[in-house]
Amino acid sequence: MEALSSLPLLLGGSWTSGIRFYLTVAVLGFAGKMGWIGLPGDLKVISNPLIFIAAGLLYGVEFLADKIKYVDTIWDSIHTFIKPIGAAALGYAASSNLGPVAQIPLAMICGTLSGGTQLTKASARLAINASPEPVSNAVVSTSEDGLSIFVLYMIVKHPVVATIVIILLLALTAWLFIKLFKFVKKVIGFLFRNKSDNIEKHS
Repeated sequence: MEALSSLPLLLGGSWTSGIRFYLTVAVLGFAGKMGWIGLPGDLKVISNPLIFIAAGLLYGVEFLADKIKYVDTIWDSIHTFIKPIGAAALGYAASSNLGPVAQIPLAMICGTLSGGTQLTKASARLAINASPEPVSNAVVSTSEDGLSIFVLYMIVKHPVVATIVIILLLALTAWLFIKLFKFVKKVIGFLFRNKSDNIEKHS
């Protein structure tokens, strides 16, 4: 029963972690501190002001870095590892009352969902950075901020509706990942082909 009641938080928190991990920790931690949401298991630790304030400050750095062309790609590269691990840790802590048999699979699911979302986001940014339009990056980044805040708000205030929204977002993310993976594969193939041609010319 507890696992079902925590489903919006686990699914939604994993998805938003893939977009804005520090924002997720800051908002859920603050909401837990204010009593707006019951944080399950050991996840209550993020309601400590030191944790959610630190997460908020890191989100401030991410907010700026994510809106600068190419800096966002470097940031994404670093957080390709941080976000899934962070989401897995949140899932593990949230399910502490269920025991390790449930904790480990839930942590793996949360990490996988976050990792898939992060890879989709990073691939989309790579495609946008290849575009000559200078405004696109900031617009998309701001949209990601807004969407993440909306999902987190729904988790806190309307968990049932949030579950439906999150499932739709996860399906959309999976579809985008497949489409963007083909694009990234072409870009990498193009870069390696050019590098190979240059080596042959100079040999």
